[in-house]
Amino acid sequence: MIIGYARVSTNEQNLDGQVDLLNEAGAEKIFLEKRTGKNRDRPELVRLLEQLRKGDVVAVTKYDRLARSLKDLIEIVEQIREREAGFRSLGEEIDTTTSAGRLIFHVFGSIAEFERERIVERTREGLAAARKRGRIGGRPPALSEEAKTEIRRMRDRDHRTIAEIARAFGVSRSTIYRA
Repeated sequence: MIIGYARVSTNEQNLDGQVDLLNEAGAEKIFLEKRTGKNRDRPELVRLLEQLRKGDVVAVTKYDRLARSLKDLIEIVEQIREREAGFRSLGEEIDTTTSAGRLIFHVFGSIAEFERERIVERTREGLAAARKRGRIGGRPPALSEEAKTEIRRMRDRDHRTIAEIARAFGVSRSTIYRA
């Protein structure tokens, strides 16, 4: 039996495209998950693995739908193999029921892990370069120094409440307390 697994990272994303592809590939049952792949708590994936039988094939549209890291991907595919089932990724045309498919699976997994690590490295390099130029990033302050001075004046001289001051500046009470 071909068993499909479709996952998106957020509730706002849609699973329809993955479901359509899995149905076209002959999936008789499809498990749907709306959780980030980084999260190890994926109840539908656990249910799928528990229900696997000898000869079943787990199908996904792309292998990154199953896992985010090479280690995680290899562990999941190993669990599938231990149940004497196969793994098939439609997008990369990987099928671990064949020796060539197993080889391709490991090569693609390594490349994906490499790409993710390079993205992290480039991001860190870019942030370091920006810091050297005096840019720290992040959200800009809600209040200017002049606004903070005015807030203290309103509190101390005018005896206004924190709630009133917050409404006047369009910020939360917590922001006023920090000022």
